Amino acid sequence: MKKRVFSVLLALVLMLCAVPLPVHAAANEITVYNWGQYISDGTDDSLDVIKAFEEETGIKVNYLTFDSNESMYTKLKTGGTTFDVIIPSDYMIAKLISEDMLEPLDFANIPNYEYIDEAFRNQAYDPENTYSVPYTWGTVGLIYNKNYVSDEDAESWSCLWNSKYQGKLLMFDNPRDAFMTAQMILGQDLNTTNKADWDAAAELLKTGKSNLQDYVMDEVFSKMETGEASIAPYYAGDCLTMMDVNKDLKFFYPEEGTNIFVDSICIPKNAKNVEAALMYINFLLEPDVATANAECLGYASPNTAVVNNKDYCYYQNEVLYPAETAMPKVQYYHDIDTDTRTYYEKLWSEVKLH
Repeated sequence: MKKRVFSVLLALVLMLCAVPLPVHAAANEITVYNWGQYISDGTDDSLDVIKAFEEETGIKVNYLTFDSNESMYTKLKTGGTTFDVIIPSDYMIAKLISEDMLEPLDFANIPNYEYIDEAFRNQAYDPENTYSVPYTWGTVGLIYNKNYVSDEDAESWSCLWNSKYQGKLLMFDNPRDAFMTAQMILGQDLNTTNKADWDAAAELLKTGKSNLQDYVMDEVFSKMETGEASIAPYYAGDCLTMMDVNKDLKFFYPEEGTNIFVDSICIPKNAKNVEAALMYINFLLEPDVATANAECLGYASPNTAVVNNKDYCYYQNEVLYPAETAMPKVQYYHDIDTDTRTYYEKLWSEVKLH
């Protein structure tokens, strides 16, 4: 992937002014819970964000990862580990707010929030901007190997049900995203509470299971980059990363439409080190740090200092920032009532066991 080469020394100097609180005032350790492969980590001359934060503040970061919003929620709900910073997606944030599981943020200690684009404020999942700070945003599409999958087939989610690609197809290993691919084909509202809709989507997923090689999350990288699999639904930012490794890969937004999401930074209600967590959040919004993350991850950024930077390697990238005329039809996930969620999770178990 094309990345800017960051001098760690220069970055640390630039970041000095970004820390809003005196280091001695904050606890000396935080635990961060984030998606896998979702931070600039120093590879390929990128900035090691965690190391930079630790060296700048003297605060140790215990960094743990999850592979789905649902697994993150379960870990948070059951306890055992206390987290100071988490980065869930929009609909999960709404759920956490409704269950009083998030700490209101003190924005006086997040001055870099000024860089967050107005378009990503006052979102339905956090309408008063009380509990979350946008980290990345993106959409879901199809990544495919042009040597085996035709461009025409990749124009529709139905490609994932095409028997001629049997054994080379991958599917999301989480219920919300997997159901989305079927719901789009069926023309459903992604937030439907009609159980008959979920039944229909589950039956469609079952009919395509025999074609699948596997259900995956982070495993998609190795499978698509090596050519072990030929087509998969996945997040646009990650697809750019895979395309950089394997030049035979292409990306397309299916004609039926897709999910749009915002992943945001939050502090759980039981956080031990809120002050240090606020420092970490502010640090992530600092222009050089946010740019390093955006370039390393390949996800679209809600940070205006990134998006307006002509040196940003994805500046005006048509996959991440499609023109209005090229923007696919999109729907956000919402937090669905417990009865509906329990129902589709039961159906998902049945799909996996089918």
